[in-house]
Amino acid sequence: MIGEKRLLAASARVEVPFHDVDAMNVCWHGHYLKYFEIGRAALLRAFDYDYREMQASGYLWPIVEAHLKYVRPAVYGQEIEVRTQLLEFENRLKIGYEIVDPATGVRLTRGHTIQVAVDAATRELQFVSPPVVFEKLERAWAR
Repeated sequence: MIGEKRLLAASARVEVPFHDVDAMNVCWHGHYLKYFEIGRAALLRAFDYDYREMQASGYLWPIVEAHLKYVRPAVYGQEIEVRTQLLEFENRLKIGYEIVDPATGVRLTRGHTIQVAVDAATRELQFVSPPVVFEKLERAWAR
């Protein structure tokens, strides 16, 4: 049932590449949003609503808010795990993130993003998530 709160989560691993670190050999802060994107795509694929499916459904989903809390730095060559959770879906997609060192479980960064549905044809903001989101989630939860 849609009304009950269900957890949908995914994760993705990334090795911090050389071009993502600064002169101090730590990952530049702006790249964490790129890692969030990798995790977000994994989560969206978990319920078959990745960006291709979004576009095919007739909706655009721009990010309208992003929040990050840096706890510890990631460094060149470090493997990181981006863990994502779908926190809200009824009126918007709120996705939570935690980036951890998978070898130790130590949290490096946490945050969230908010996306809203926009009708691709009219560019009108949707104040409720379109039915396709609920349909895709129901199928994912039934698996």
